[in-house]
Amino acid sequence: MNETTNDGSNNNKKGVSKGIIAITIIAVLAIGGAVSAFMLNNLSLKDSYFLAEQKSLEFMSNKLEERYEPELDWYEHSKENATESKVDLSGEYNVPSTETAVDGVDPAQIINNSNLTITAATDMKNKQISTDIAASIGGIEVNDLNFSFTNEKLMLSLPFVDEVIQLKDADLGPLLYEIDPVSFTGEETLELDSIFEGNGALSKEDMEYFNKEYGKMIYDKLPEDAFTTKEETVEVNGESINAEKISMQLTEAQVKEILTAVFDKMEKDDKLKDLIRQQAGFQLGGTVTADPEIEQLLSDFESSIADAKAGLADFQIPNGFNSTIWVANDLIVQRDLAIEMGPSADELVSFSVKGGQILKDASQFFDYDLGFAEADNEGVINIAGNLAWEDTKATDKVSLTADGFTITYDGNEALADGTRDFERIFTFDDTTTSGSLNWKGSAKYDNDQMSSEHSFSIESPEISQDMLALHVNVEGKTIDKVEMPAEDNIKDIGELGAQGTMEYFELEVVPSFQEWLFTTMAGSGNF
Repeated sequence: MNETTNDGSNNNKKGVSKGIIAITIIAVLAIGGAVSAFMLNNLSLKDSYFLAEQKSLEFMSNKLEERYEPELDWYEHSKENATESKVDLSGEYNVPSTETAVDGVDPAQIINNSNLTITAATDMKNKQISTDIAASIGGIEVNDLNFSFTNEKLMLSLPFVDEVIQLKDADLGPLLYEIDPVSFTGEETLELDSIFEGNGALSKEDMEYFNKEYGKMIYDKLPEDAFTTKEETVEVNGESINAEKISMQLTEAQVKEILTAVFDKMEKDDKLKDLIRQQAGFQLGGTVTADPEIEQLLSDFESSIADAKAGLADFQIPNGFNSTIWVANDLIVQRDLAIEMGPSADELVSFSVKGGQILKDASQFFDYDLGFAEADNEGVINIAGNLAWEDTKATDKVSLTADGFTITYDGNEALADGTRDFERIFTFDDTTTSGSLNWKGSAKYDNDQMSSEHSFSIESPEISQDMLALHVNVEGKTIDKVEMPAEDNIKDIGELGAQGTMEYFELEVVPSFQEWLFTTMAGSGNF
């Protein structure tokens, strides 16, 4: 039953309207840029519009790939080959002890004499990862800690336990159900296989599916007479550019027709629902199968689509959808996109994108305002940048400004003989505070191996850059195979059951940990 307020208005209508707006925004963005893969050999004006979108996106993607080719090559190499990466972390604290000592303990003595080493061997093709962890904390040594897993099981080796503790993916659900049958269904899994399949990112196959099933459908429904063109000169970043102005103007009826087709398809799209279930599972820790939260999410999704379809007839888009691009040398140099929509004339919400860009081989400039406005609220987010890459040297500046605060990135890089030296500064500034994160270092990539050094520090009115720093050194190499823990001394907690697992931890693991901790502390002289 719908709730009614004292003035007779319907609260459910407001909720449905917000749902329609949210889903409509997604579909409108698809109209504006997701259909560029479907071009004809004899280009129409509609083709030219989306081809400019496609080429502009590809240009930026290619420039980033060109700049970071060594890093991307190593990433691809690590996906196809077994590799080992050793990461050493250490801190640096340079505040006088007289200012920071607590009960006679100087933080600098602990921080400056501590380090953490993580050695991870990975084989993505054979689905094996083994991680060794060693630490030294103020003279206390911790070694022989290993965490390993495959797509079927995870294993934990602890310095105070003789056995390797193992849990199979298939045993998690029954074990949880035995512990708490009210909260768990017994079908929960760790979804370990997802770790080796892109960590929840959409696959190439999934992207091709959406391009084909949604992009082509939207593209085909866009009427040719919605596009017009003329020559026009525009000013972008101080440059006067002769450009082709291409406008796409869709009426309210045309937008609703396209949205209805999109909603109809989404409502019946089992593959889309499977992807939502999968992505939600990643966010909830991998318990994809029969998770009540995920099933509720899918139910809400289906209800939102149904509500959006039902409310679309009365929904208002008074000025339709208008998007204009200015194109020079097949690339977009300026853009003006706007749409206003809402359940009534008094509840209209407007969105806009305005700005320009100049994409060249040696530099890429962009400056865009993203606007939002409704009856009692409006705002603009500006994102601007100037990226320069010439003679293997980079000078970058990117800023995001909104509602009284600014986040800025300043970067300088130089690549020579496979080694990249860099300094990257992230700055936050608003009316009450400011500060920056400074990241300096170098990285070298040489075919089947790599090494890098990184230093992170914080600077603000209260903290100087040399007061506190984190140092990270990384060494990576190709290995023949991943050495997994021996399986001749396994304690499988899935086989123990709930009662056996609790007894094992209470009677064996906890006492062993207490004894190990006492011995370790006594040996370090800190006990």
